[in-house]
Amino acid sequence: MTTAAAQDLRATSRAEAQDAPSAGDLPSIEEAHRLAPKDARRLSKLFFERLGELEEGTADHQYARNTLIEMNLSLVRYAASRFRNSAQEMDDIVQVGTIGLIKAIDRFDVSLENEFTTFAVPYIVGEIKRFFRDTTWSVHVPRRLQELRVNMARAREELAAAGRHEPSVADLAAHLRLSEDEVIEGLVAGNGYHADSLDRPVDAGGGRSGGLIADLIGDEDPALALAENLHALKPLLAQLDDRDRHLIELRFGAEKTQSEIGAELGLSQMHVSRLLSRACRTLREGLLAEG
Repeated sequence: MTTAAAQDLRATSRAEAQDAPSAGDLPSIEEAHRLAPKDARRLSKLFFERLGELEEGTADHQYARNTLIEMNLSLVRYAASRFRNSAQEMDDIVQVGTIGLIKAIDRFDVSLENEFTTFAVPYIVGEIKRFFRDTTWSVHVPRRLQELRVNMARAREELAAAGRHEPSVADLAAHLRLSEDEVIEGLVAGNGYHADSLDRPVDAGGGRSGGLIADLIGDEDPALALAENLHALKPLLAQLDDRDRHLIELRFGAEKTQSEIGAELGLSQMHVSRLLSRACRTLREGLLAEG
């Protein structure tokens, strides 16, 4: 719900209050969002009782529902205040929390005689948490790991309150009754919560710039892949017979052509080609089998 939408809602509520004499047992409330919490609780009971009797879709029903939303916006502001230290704009958090309030109003059963505030706050907080969980991660990770990050943050606070300045992985695992591998997985996943720009300058200290973050990111060295392949080929070459090993050495070590190899060994170029193809196929199959 945007600010403009909230203003439209208030304007609609006021207009319907003036044009809805059939809801005469409900008071006409100007600026319902400004009501004190005590008055909002008292009037909410009256409006909920009347809301259940009104036909959905009528102007009377819409007036009662909209007024209930406005009267209880203080609950949204209260719940949203718990997230004031987040990176999100408070207006966005309030708008999301208002969605939770609307869901609570639509699902509240006045006949159960529960306090609406007790019923509504979990809906509001749940909607806000869902918003943070689903939209604020820079990199998408499974919901299980998102929830694990929240649990680990809470565990850190509890352990810090007990006198441990920076709990270890073992401390967190014991506190949460998880394995250390699960905690490590959660810590790694937590890196996806915030992203940084590759164009951000690196502070080298003393007011000096250390270049950009992008300059610090390494690249894959193609020589590593070559070294790995040679290491994997060594035992496979040892399994070839002497002639095939010699052919491989002449072709790929000495870099001779098939015609030159044939002249040296007294073989036709066609025969050399067949022998090399067979030897290479054997090595390829051996590499794929190990992979």
